[in-house]
Amino acid sequence: MSDGELARLEVLRDLDQKRLTTETASQLLRLKRRQVFRLLKAYRIEGPTGLISKRRGRRSNRRKPEALRRTVLTIIRQWYWDFGPTLAAEKLREDHGIALGRETLRQWMIESGCGAIVSSASASTSRGRGVTVLASWCRSTVASIGGSRTAGHNARYWCLSTTRPAD
Repeated sequence: MSDGELARLEVLRDLDQKRLTTETASQLLRLKRRQVFRLLKAYRIEGPTGLISKRRGRRSNRRKPEALRRTVLTIIRQWYWDFGPTLAAEKLREDHGIALGRETLRQWMIESGCGAIVSSASASTSRGRGVTVLASWCRSTVASIGGSRTAGHNARYWCLSTTRPAD
């Protein structure tokens, strides 16, 4: 049982033993009186197991079909492998007619490991596997910026590169 279900069990046990009033129980559980009676009935019939959510372990009603998920991830691997979820969702909607939320797409991309998704957990674990991150200043080699030849030589850019040691 979850912490919330255990707290609910204690309140309903006290209510069943007449140590609490219905009003107090409804305030403690932050439920309406009618819902408290519904839970109390389930507790009296099934015991503590009657308070466990019946939806536990079941799929969501809003879950997208697995075929759609495979199709989308195939498209992303082929065409949008370097896109983040927001831009990939826009491209899927515009070019392929597939409307998905960016959060749904982000979760799918993280689970499958495709796209330009870097979570903080994977970044820290990848550093532990021998990836070295080098940061250095470098000068621009651009001869002219905006028509001016003097700006290119003095311009500085921040360069960040990752390297893997030879195995």
